[in-house]
Amino acid sequence: MTTLSLRLPDDLLDEVNASAEQMHIPRAAYVRKALEQMNASVAAQRRRARMMEASLKVRGESMRVNAEFDEIEDVPDPDKQDKCDNA
Repeated sequence: MTTLSLRLPDDLLDEVNASAEQMHIPRAAYVRKALEQMNASVAAQRRRARMMEASLKVRGESMRVNAEFDEIEDVPDPDKQDKCDNA
């Protein structure tokens, strides 16, 4: 495991110490957990951004296909019409 040294404002360190003590875990474990949660949050934001980008890319194609279906939706089916005429 690698060691990380960082500077924190006193009030933030006080909060970290109090929270770690309340959770009955070492301060280092609390900080690791906070970093893991932040990494997960950033990863989720990146996934959402990629999904939105992909969604916008296919949106235009979906709209075009929907328009094509709208054009032919009310057009009578010649096969069905022939059967009705013969009946």
